[in-house]
Amino acid sequence: MFSNNDLKKLIIPLVIEQTLVMLVGMADTLMVSYAGEEAISGVALVDMFEYMIITILTSVSAGGAIIVSQYLGCKDEKNADLSASQLMTVSILISAAISAVCLIFHTPILNLLYGEAEADVISAADSYLTITAGSFFFMGIYNSASAIYRSMGKTKITMYVSLMMNIINISGNAIGIFVLKAGVVGVAVPTLVSRAVSGIVMTLLAFNRKNQVYISTAEIFLWNKNSIRKILKIAVPNGIENGLFSLGKVLVTGIISGFGTSQIAANGVTNSIQQFAVLVVVAVNPAIITVVGQCIGAGEKGQAEYYTKKLMKISYISILIIGTVICLLMPIILSFYELSDEARHYCYILITMHNVMAVFLHPTAFNLNNSLRAAGDVKFTMYAGIGSMIVCRLGFAYLLGYVCGLGVIGVWIAMIMDWLARSVLFVLRYRSGRWKEIRVI
Repeated sequence: MFSNNDLKKLIIPLVIEQTLVMLVGMADTLMVSYAGEEAISGVALVDMFEYMIITILTSVSAGGAIIVSQYLGCKDEKNADLSASQLMTVSILISAAISAVCLIFHTPILNLLYGEAEADVISAADSYLTITAGSFFFMGIYNSASAIYRSMGKTKITMYVSLMMNIINISGNAIGIFVLKAGVVGVAVPTLVSRAVSGIVMTLLAFNRKNQVYISTAEIFLWNKNSIRKILKIAVPNGIENGLFSLGKVLVTGIISGFGTSQIAANGVTNSIQQFAVLVVVAVNPAIITVVGQCIGAGEKGQAEYYTKKLMKISYISILIIGTVICLLMPIILSFYELSDEARHYCYILITMHNVMAVFLHPTAFNLNNSLRAAGDVKFTMYAGIGSMIVCRLGFAYLLGYVCGLGVIGVWIAMIMDWLARSVLFVLRYRSGRWKEIRVI
């Protein structure tokens, strides 16, 4: 169903887009580092919380993308259009509610999650979240419109819009930090503006009736219970799993917040750098949803298996190459950050740990479950992901970090244990073949 050229057209723009998205996070972290370790630590704490929110919104859009992809696979474009419009309906409601809650309760949220952090760090985090909370609504509609385009394989469009978003963000960061000397606020405002512009532009593009799949105003305001039920049947377990997984990361960051400013800063910097090692894995995730979803919709389960293995091979090769390059260039990369010697020391350890173990475990931990989701096997991935997160990522983070006194290093060892548990569970499920028996549409 997909030639090598088709896969290149699908994956290469996604890799470029993910690179641009990660550059935003790195630019934020790098530029705000010039405002002091309290500022970079505050942004790092909020970034983990925002990651949870954006993951939930992405999970909702992924649920819609799976339904749209399966309808495209069986050549039912009428229901694909309806599902796309209803996806936008659900996204508008959920993202608006999340933005409102975060705008009203930003201070209690931060105190609940990171109450043990130093006062200056919490103050910086509060300023950052207060401004960026309004952007969650725009991220919701952006993710849904982007998911619709990816379902059609039109990833170049999402790449161009992402490029625009990054240009706005990075330019704004430079002005806010170096010209206006606005510190955390100088990073937060460009983030809000860039997300708002990209969300509006991407949504307007999704109305284009020349597309294979498009949304319409009439169908957005039409509450079709059958379509919404199908979307939520995928999106809710997906959202619960990924939301709780992200919450686990936030709670882990809360544990790290008690280890001191240097370890918080090292964790934030490492998180921004290590994303590049796995950027192809992250880019392959929406590609797997599109490809496997269409194969399942067409009844081609054998091809779904073939393309899952093929796309995961790409992930393994990319991690090996990129991770090795990052490890070799660490002295140069870290020289761009204003860090204490202690924070820099922790960065060296964490980046090396991450990149070595990611080569073996990251694709099976994160690509394979998206293939299962694309087939509709969302309940198993939810239970497996949540169980692994609670036992390994949270339980062992506390045990190794606090009880054993390993600090942030112990927390990252627990993260690797989580990858291992997820990998074992998803490989066993995939080999069982039970995902082939599930019907979504």
